[in-house]
Order: sequence, then C-alpha cells, then structure tokens
Amino acid sequence: MTLWQDIATTLREEIVRGVYPPDSTIPKETALMARHRVGRETIRRAIAQLVAEGLVEPVRRRGTVVRNRPARRRITRSRQVYRDEIGYFFDHTAQGWRPLQTPTVSRGPVPYDVASLLGVEPGAEVTIRDRVMGDPDTRQVKQLATSYIPVEIVTQFPILGQANTGPGGIYDRLEEGGQGPIEWREAISARMPTPTEARLMRLPAGVPVLRIVRLATSPSGRPLEVNETRLNAEEWEVGYPIAREVSAQA
Repeated sequence: MTLWQDIATTLREEIVRGVYPPDSTIPKETALMARHRVGRETIRRAIAQLVAEGLVEPVRRRGTVVRNRPARRRITRSRQVYRDEIGYFFDHTAQGWRPLQTPTVSRGPVPYDVASLLGVEPGAEVTIRDRVMGDPDTRQVKQLATSYIPVEIVTQFPILGQANTGPGGIYDRLEEGGQGPIEWREAISARMPTPTEARLMRLPAGVPVLRIVRLATSPSGRPLEVNETRLNAEEWEVGYPIAREVSAQA
C-alpha cells in the first residue's frame, strides 16, 4: 500500500479501538505529519479516505471529528404484505411513516435496471411518482420512494398520474380496475446516494443507501409498477426470520 493508505489504515484501526471516540477529533494535520514523517498532501489523502468511508467529517473551527454513528435498527421483511386502514404496507417498522410533502409526478426516462422489470426499452418514458416519507411528528425523513409506471398503465388509469390517488393509493386503484389481486416480488441491494438523496436524508459522506426494488404485477404477469425505496444503510438493516424446510427438520 502507499503511504497515505497505511496512515488511513492506522487511523481507522484507532477509531475502531476507541482511541478516538465518537465526537472527538483526530490529531491535526501538523501532528500527523510529524508522527508519520510525511508531507501535508499525504495526510490529506488519508483523511479524505476516512471521510469517504463515513468515519470522520471536517467541522469548522473544530477539526476532523469522529462521527457518532447511530445504532442500526432492523426492518423486518417477513415476505408478506399487510393492510391497514390506509392501504397495503410491507413492513411494520415503516407502517407509521407518512408523506412529508405532496408527492411529485413527472414523465421521464426509466432507469436501465427498472426497464427490464417493466418490459420496456431502457430510457423509455414512464410516469415517475416521487415520495418523501418519514415521521409525521419530528418531520425526519426516513425513506425515499419512487414509483415507475408504464405510460400505457397511466393512460388506462389516469388517476395514477395525479398527486392524490385517493384512499389505498395506486394499488387500490389498479385492483379496482381489474388488475388484481396484485402480486409482488422484491430485491435488496445497496449503492451510494445521489446528491439529492444525500441532502434529503442528511447522509454524511461515505454512507450508502439500502435500495429495495419491488415489482408489482397483475395475476397474468403484466408489469404494473416498480417501486424503488431508499433508506439510510447506516441506520437500517433488513432482517427476516429463517424457517426450517422439511429436509432440515431436526
């Protein structure tokens, strides 16, 4: 490894061991230069790496501060869909979250991986519904949810192109229109946030988002919508129970 990588490794290990606890500052650049006998640029590259990893952040008039990383909480995906008086939901943790602003509805190109799920060409125009969800009391953003709906579906059900789709949301409107009972499947991955996602969720540098992509289809297999939900991967983890299959019975 290069010198700056060696220094970043040393500082990372010291942070993990608690030499520099959360909300403390690591040594100043001049002290680190003397300690490791290197130039300022080498130290700055090492610190930049730790910032990118989300371990530290520069704070004006304080220096480089070790971040106080929140205890991770669990979202249990029990592989079931639930329903309450508002409509369908997919985990109990998020049941109480509400829109913090009016959903935005636009037309735009479909992302490459979403296109394959919807059965349309990459870049094809679709209806895009963006929602900012969170705690209605604290107004803290908990998740971002974007729906991608084929234009032909919105043409058939024009209300899906409106901000307010009524009680039960788009799934109730689709099922009322004969597209149900809707079936779902989802996949979970992670990626780095876009600048807009980082701003809305107040994500420090280096913190990825959990990405839950859920495809809704009619019983005949017709793609109706793809929902992309993003959560702070530093704050949330996805968990689910594991049951014994017949072959694994004790």
